[in-house]
This record gives sequence, C-alpha cells and structure tokens, in this order.
Amino acid sequence: MGLTRLRSFLRRHRSIAIDTNVFIYALEAAPRYAALADHIFSWLEQAGHRGVTSTITMTELLVQPYRDRDEHRVNEFYGLLSTYPNLEWIAPDLEIADTAARIRAMYGLRTPDSLQAATAVRSHVTGLVTNDPVFGRVDRFETLVLDRVL
Repeated sequence: MGLTRLRSFLRRHRSIAIDTNVFIYALEAAPRYAALADHIFSWLEQAGHRGVTSTITMTELLVQPYRDRDEHRVNEFYGLLSTYPNLEWIAPDLEIADTAARIRAMYGLRTPDSLQAATAVRSHVTGLVTNDPVFGRVDRFETLVLDRVL
C-alpha cells in the first residue's frame, strides 16, 4: 500500500523537496520507513528528476554524529549526501529568510520547518516528502506524509 501511494505521488512530480526525516530514515535504515526512503532516493537518481533540501537538513543530520564524536559518520554523511545525484542543497539567503518568515506567520510552522518550506517554494518544487504533517498547511506544494501512506 505504502509504495503504491508513494509511486503515485512521485509520478505527479519531477521536482520535490525532501525533509530531514526522510534522510534519517534512509541513513539509519529505519525498519518502518526504509523501503519508502530508499524508493525516494532511487527515484531521485533517475534522469529528469530533481530533489532539493535546505542546508538546515545537514545541520540536523550531523547533530548526533557530533554528539557521539563520530567523525567517521560525519565524513560519511558529507561524502554521500553532498554528491548525491540530482539533489540540490540550498542555503538560506535573504529571500528564503523572508519567505520563511511569511510561512511561519501564516501557517504557524517552527523556524526550521519554515526554512524547509521556503526552500521548497523558492525552488519551485511541486511536492514535498516528509513525515511531519505540519507541512500540509502550506498550499504552495503537495505534501506527502509517510505515515499517511503506510
């Protein structure tokens, strides 16, 4: 059921934003979500597909390895993620900051989520994959919440 609904979502889009939790599920091979996350990254590898995420994703991903003093894991994340095909890492600039503030004011998202949503809006994606239902409040893209497809 989950993969079928995910495939349907991905068929509707050529450019998607990917929230931090999807990266975590893929990197940690989370039993409940790994198949979905793996499918998203396989989709991303295909020609004509594009994924974007904010550099805040890397910040969130590196906290635990730094907390554990696991430099090997830090380097592994950088090596894998910074070179992933068809994935753009977008740093917040003034335009994204302004859009994030508007999103935070209009939809009540927390600042990190507002920055992710603003990155998606500025990048002109049509879909966002997450496991955080708050993104569904933003009407500028279609949101797929992984728990809702399982």
